[in-house]
Amino acid sequence: MTERDIPDNWSSDQAGEPIGFEPNYISNNQTADTAAIGANSQSMKKSKKPDGTGLAINDNSESTFNLSVLIEKLPRWTKNWVVWAAVLTLIPGSMGFLALSILFKLPSAPNCPQIFWPLASASVRVHCAQLAASKQTINDLLQAITLVKQLPENHPLRGEINRLLEEWSRDILKLADQSFQGGNLEEAIATARKIPPDVKVSELVEEQIQKWQTIWSKAEGIYQEAEKELRQRHWQSAFMLTARLLRVDNKYWASTKYDQLNNIIVTAREDGDKLYKAEDLAKSRNLDNLLKAIKLAEAIKPDSYLYQKAKELISGFARKMLTLAQAKMKERNADAALEIARQIPPIPELQAEVDDFMVLGEAQRSAFIGTAAGLETAISQAQQIDASRDVYNEAQQLIARWQLEIEDVSRLEKARNLASQGTVNDLTAAISEVQLIPGNNPRGTEARQEIGRWRGQVETIEDRPYLDRAEQIAIGEDVNSLQTAIAELSQIHSGRALYPEARKKMRLWTAKIERIQDQPYLDQAKALADSGNLTTAISEAQKIASSGRALSSEAQSSIDTWQDQIRAKDSWQKAKQVAVTGTPEALSEAIQLANRVSSRNSLRLDVNIAIDQWSQQLLEMARSQSEVDVAKAIDTAKLIPRGSSAYTDSREQIRTWRQLMIPKSPPSPSVESTPELTPAVPESQPSGSPN
Repeated sequence: MTERDIPDNWSSDQAGEPIGFEPNYISNNQTADTAAIGANSQSMKKSKKPDGTGLAINDNSESTFNLSVLIEKLPRWTKNWVVWAAVLTLIPGSMGFLALSILFKLPSAPNCPQIFWPLASASVRVHCAQLAASKQTINDLLQAITLVKQLPENHPLRGEINRLLEEWSRDILKLADQSFQGGNLEEAIATARKIPPDVKVSELVEEQIQKWQTIWSKAEGIYQEAEKELRQRHWQSAFMLTARLLRVDNKYWASTKYDQLNNIIVTAREDGDKLYKAEDLAKSRNLDNLLKAIKLAEAIKPDSYLYQKAKELISGFARKMLTLAQAKMKERNADAALEIARQIPPIPELQAEVDDFMVLGEAQRSAFIGTAAGLETAISQAQQIDASRDVYNEAQQLIARWQLEIEDVSRLEKARNLASQGTVNDLTAAISEVQLIPGNNPRGTEARQEIGRWRGQVETIEDRPYLDRAEQIAIGEDVNSLQTAIAELSQIHSGRALYPEARKKMRLWTAKIERIQDQPYLDQAKALADSGNLTTAISEAQKIASSGRALSSEAQSSIDTWQDQIRAKDSWQKAKQVAVTGTPEALSEAIQLANRVSSRNSLRLDVNIAIDQWSQQLLEMARSQSEVDVAKAIDTAKLIPRGSSAYTDSREQIRTWRQLMIPKSPPSPSVESTPELTPAVPESQPSGSPN
């Protein structure tokens, strides 16, 4: 390096300082980079000097390392042995504790969702499968089965795996059974069939499904049969069928469906009572009752099992109303018929028929007015009925009929105007007018009726004088007056209007004549009977009784009374004659003969006294016989009739005698014997009541 490369101001005593340069030494034409390069070149040149004047040397540095000085410079606590002892104790202890913690710490459970299963070990599969199965859901159980069943058959864990597979499969069956018990058969079957077929439990799947289907079919059959009984309103049968659901091995059918069906039956029974009441009301065929019946049937709601039955009944009730309206129309009561038809409820299958009836009924109402104008209006209304309507043919027939009637109505109106005058001539003229109406015309029957009515009026006018004169003549009430009145009425011939009334009066007056003529003979017969000559009285009265005249019934009644008196007298006389003998048998026969006398006969008082006397005699005879023969005494006492004064005493006496006839049993210390009772003699006594 030349001298010019070193700046003028660089001195030897600055060699130890960093090499630098002043910017004043850089010419104006040079850049800063050029100056730097120049400075570096000078430095490099100076460093190559042999005497080394370019290096900076520290004369104060020591060439040797002093350890004691270094130790003295350490902190004071590093020189304390207690600190070092503590440090040496804590560090190994901490390391030992950390080692033991790591040794005893359990390995972390595998994260099953993140495992790559093709590389997973059998223990991991089993572990994750058990975790999934513990959730006890169908999908998790199936996932658990899928995880472990893929392991080979010769795997050391195969025994445990098979046990788990069977357990999880049974869990799936239990869950399926829960679905079945909850009322979801299809879900239960689908769940059960998810069990893999190569699992041992799969053998039970079809058997269980068959069992479920059998139970379900049985329950459905019971339910449907109960519904059928409901629709037929057999409540008792429906209740009995419902009770059978309680014995079905399914909670859904035994609880939910049972309660549902039970509530349905209760509701249906209430609806059934309404329908029964409606049917009873409809039997009367009364309009008000039919409307009430329809209202009751309409109260049945659409969700009721009897809704269809209610609709059928409503249709039937409406049909009855239409029939009632048609009957009223036949009675020519068009207003009532149309009013009934308007109240018929809208029934689709009946509405067209009701509408046709209304249209034709309006025309018939106009025709029933009976005037020519009314008939013309009816024809006009009927002609408006379209040919497509069911009543078109009937309307055409009525139109033809009404057209024929118009002329007949004119004649009838004219005849009625004539007949309204009320004279014989006017009535005769009216009859002649309506006779011009042919009998086969629509108004022919009406014309015949009017003719009959007007003829009756004519006959009444003609015959009334005969009837009035006869009543005036009969006022005398004697035979001649009555016979003259009858002769007057005989001029009214059979078939005329006043003949029934005349005939009735003739019978009445004839009976009066017969009574006047026959009464003396009957009075004479009664007088003979009162005097005791009953035979002659009967002979006289028999003449009147056999004549068939007015007093024949009264005469026959008297004859019967007198004949009864004769028979009673004969019986009484014969009874007294028999009683004279005085034997028990004779007295009993006398009592029987005396009882033939009627209680209405005057001899009955004497008969009762005699019967009491004869009964008392029988009792005395029986008491006398009891001293010798008790059995015979009992037989005699039995002859006393009920109702007599001695009857009560005879019964008491018979009981006493029977007690005496019972033999006393001999005492026996060893053998007890029951004494044989004497068989009771059946009582048969004659009745004391009169015939």
